[in-house]
Amino acid sequence: MTPTSIMITALSIAMGTIMTMSSSNWLMAWIGLELNMLAILPTISKPKTTRASEATIKYFLTQAIASAMMLLSSTTNAWQTGSWDIMELKNKFSTTTMALSLMMKMGAAPVHFWLPEVLQGATLQTALLITTWQKLAPITLMYMISNNIQPTLLTSAGILSMIVGGLGGINQTQLRKTMAYSSINNLGWTIMIMALSPNLAIMNISIYIIMTTPIFLMMTNASTKTLQNLTTTWTTSTTMTISIALLMLSTSGLPPFTGFTPKMLALNELITQKLTMLATLAIMTSLISLLFYLRITYLIMMLTSPMTTPSSTKWRTQNQKSQLMTMMTPTALFMTHLIPAIPL
Repeated sequence: MTPTSIMITALSIAMGTIMTMSSSNWLMAWIGLELNMLAILPTISKPKTTRASEATIKYFLTQAIASAMMLLSSTTNAWQTGSWDIMELKNKFSTTTMALSLMMKMGAAPVHFWLPEVLQGATLQTALLITTWQKLAPITLMYMISNNIQPTLLTSAGILSMIVGGLGGINQTQLRKTMAYSSINNLGWTIMIMALSPNLAIMNISIYIIMTTPIFLMMTNASTKTLQNLTTTWTTSTTMTISIALLMLSTSGLPPFTGFTPKMLALNELITQKLTMLATLAIMTSLISLLFYLRITYLIMMLTSPMTTPSSTKWRTQNQKSQLMTMMTPTALFMTHLIPAIPL
């Protein structure tokens, strides 16, 4: 892609998300989501491979179906209430349809089927964009209508997403698919707590985005796409390898890392609301996802000796992103130790 094309694509992606997040009308929110979707399609198909083309088609079809459901929901609600305002979503059918369409756009269960395949066919930079920036607009819309959505729907989808995210990531050897199921699992926590405390849900997804960004950037710098490649990152940078392992543990929600913060607050909110059984179920499902995070950390830090090798390997070549990684590694270490900043 030429610099002009890259600039236009990036501007369109940013404008689409900002338009959706700042609109109070369903029609403008839909236009923003469509602009965002059409702009990211060339980014996914950029590698010009069969896998990338397949991922582009899958992403387009699922997002188009979600957009059609969104239009159906908003049109039905406008027909019943006479208002296109986002906050006026009162019809039960419209609310349920809108919630399902937003879940499909985010990649939450039970409409998660497209996310692992699209991430596997995309580059690491595009996968980072899909798992972070692309979730901002749907999460914002769900936050705005959270008071109108039935809590049973949100909690059921949240628990299902946690189960799917945990079980799906266990047998994966591809890091992009592993991060896709990690995203589904984290979305489960966000959606589940959205019914009780929307502000806590926004905090949860924000911390996840902050932790996921350095993981993808480090994997991009080390050219790692599988667990086997990840074990060789000692030859590039020992500090970066330790940072990836710590960020993986933090993303899993293992105390005392930063990722434990939103889960602890979510469990506290559930227990406060007398939902002890739901909190217990959430803890049990988080243990499933902890399994494959610990597996990755074990492969990185315990099965490979921290020794440099005199052989010439592709991971020892100089990368143009070295200055970025020099800044990213301390940032990643900082993002794993923010638990003392928990609001009491």
